[in-house]
Amino acid sequence: MDILLKGGRVVDPASGRDAVGDVYIARGVISDKPGAAGRTIDATGLVVAPGLIDLSARLREPGYEYKATLESEMDAAVAGGVTSLACPPDTDPPLDEPGLVDMLRRRAKTLSRARVYPVGALTVKLAGERLTEMAELAEAGCVAFSQANAPLRDTQVLWRALQYAATFGFPVWLRAEDAWLAAGGVAHDGEVATRMGLPGIPAFAETIALGALLELVRATRTRVHVCRLSTAAAVAMIRAAKKEGLPVTCDVAIHHVHLSDRDLGFYDSNCRLEPPLRSQRDRDALAAGLAEGTIDCVVSDHTPVDEDQKQLPFAEAEPGATGLELLLPLTLKWAAARKLPLAAALARVTSDPARVLGVQSGRIAPGAPADLVLFDPEAPFRLGAETLRSQGRNTPFMGYELAGRVRATLVAGNIVHGR
Repeated sequence: MDILLKGGRVVDPASGRDAVGDVYIARGVISDKPGAAGRTIDATGLVVAPGLIDLSARLREPGYEYKATLESEMDAAVAGGVTSLACPPDTDPPLDEPGLVDMLRRRAKTLSRARVYPVGALTVKLAGERLTEMAELAEAGCVAFSQANAPLRDTQVLWRALQYAATFGFPVWLRAEDAWLAAGGVAHDGEVATRMGLPGIPAFAETIALGALLELVRATRTRVHVCRLSTAAAVAMIRAAKKEGLPVTCDVAIHHVHLSDRDLGFYDSNCRLEPPLRSQRDRDALAAGLAEGTIDCVVSDHTPVDEDQKQLPFAEAEPGATGLELLLPLTLKWAAARKLPLAAALARVTSDPARVLGVQSGRIAPGAPADLVLFDPEAPFRLGAETLRSQGRNTPFMGYELAGRVRATLVAGNIVHGR
């Protein structure tokens, strides 16, 4: 059905457009030739923007359906205005076989919700020992290769993996963390962890691993995306690497630009995350790095966890927080604190992740996929368990008053949420 979105504030970070106007959709793509629309949607008072693109959202299938299902998390995605998402390979079994990747893509396609881009396992079973058949996984639909949060201790295996990936032009997405230095830690190694008696993970666990990774990028020229930065020093290293011309990009989880280790409070297990919440200085550096563009994009790092695994002592609780439905309002909150224009804020969740992912979404231009979100940036809501579509209710922002309500989400010109 051809659709006319009429009278909304059209914000397209990719082109710099920010003006009240109409958007025409014909046969699932953006059109610059107005025709007879089968349906008109009044967008007066709403922002019309490209659908959000999330580079890290765990859908929990296959293997962890007791934590969440594909149906629940895809509903959560479109309710949050997310129209494209990349899912890490740490399912059960991991996404290290073409058949598993194909099954996931087919399941997601039948739900007709957000677009799903699987990230393949870099090593077999994520064990960090043998490389997967990357070429076969890429043919099955993997857009990149990663270890998710699984450690890759052998730097020779990492070197070989980057060499192989560079040969075929495959992107590699990695978290920078020295597994030996981080072993047993559950919180940032600082004053708060010491006072609370929690084993710490030092900031240099990230920078030491990042330094080794950047050296390997210099040697191989592999396209590497560094996932979930958490320290000020890592931001400075990425800034220098980009200035040098290394082919690196990076992201930060939305939780880490708002929270610090001081938010652990009375051992709040909803703040048990990987990587851990760092110091206030680190948090501020991450927020600033995201604003200036050193950090390319912000992700939800959506990780639904069942209640039994969260209602445990902090050190024993499973790490992770739900975030798909909070990515937009928390991005708006970050932008307001930094006094950024709306287009600059939306770039970090639309056009910038689209560039990293290598897809045509994330823009409002003739011929682009009609993946769009209509939202009211001023509409307030109080976050409660009943407001979440995700099966996971684990978030450190429960009870917060946020602004930014999604009124409608469209994927390929189809209304998948809202009016």
